[in-house]
Amino acid sequence: MLTVSAGGELRRVVKGWREAGDRIAFVPTMGALHEGHLSLVRRARELAPRVVASIFVNPAQFDEAADLERYPRTPERDAGLLESAGCDLLFLPDEATLYPPGHATWVVPEGPAEGLEGAHRPGHFRGVATVVLALLELVRPDVAVFGEKDAQQLAVVRRLVRDLHLAVEIAAGPTVREADGLAMSSRNARLSPEERRAAEVLHRALRAGAAAALDGTGGGGPGASAEAVRRALREALAAEPLARVDYAEVVDAESFQPVAGRLAGEVVVPIAVWIGDTRLIDNLRLRIDDRPA
Repeated sequence: MLTVSAGGELRRVVKGWREAGDRIAFVPTMGALHEGHLSLVRRARELAPRVVASIFVNPAQFDEAADLERYPRTPERDAGLLESAGCDLLFLPDEATLYPPGHATWVVPEGPAEGLEGAHRPGHFRGVATVVLALLELVRPDVAVFGEKDAQQLAVVRRLVRDLHLAVEIAAGPTVREADGLAMSSRNARLSPEERRAAEVLHRALRAGAAAALDGTGGGGPGASAEAVRRALREALAAEPLARVDYAEVVDAESFQPVAGRLAGEVVVPIAVWIGDTRLIDNLRLRIDDRPA
């Protein structure tokens, strides 16, 4: 596996692959890798003979300096994991590479970026959209793979690609979970043993929400109430004393705006919960049969 830090060197290597006729897949990460990230690399390998991964802890998407400072950085360990998962090139840029001196251009997404993470973390998706666009322009992949665990981010990236006519396919990788259902996350390492036990409530709440969404619908037919799903989420989360809820919602899978009334089509059930000083997010994507009852 090659490791490069300069944008020019990255482009030279990728240009050679492209001239040889190779399809290129890209997996952007912020490091502190776990099995969830590695599953995206393996998915990328299925989609293309050449795989590029990046590690960049993007300061522009953190709304608190302390959170940025605490974010784990393990580049040597991460490089070994990427190579074992089938990565061909690791792009390891510094901040000046992605935000050159005097940087003054930002991508400010609306639509699916509004509400939820966008409301609780002002400026977050501006940072995400700006760095994703910069990375896509540097790598110029045929396909980029993002995880479904960050479902709102995935919706924002897909809208970014459509609206700016970027010549890249966006592929999604499913959320990878621990044995008890907790979604794998770099932030899980911050949890104390007691908090780790309490964090199981996220998956319990999502299961309760999914049951409410499908309750009385004949296995997925129309009829379930969005408010009934929200109520099931809140009740499940309230049962855990260590959980503090930022949101527990039901949204349209594409617009990421809240669903009112009865459910139909594809929806996402996203939650954000504080366990101690650690903020965790998770979601379930549900397909509700929209045929007449």
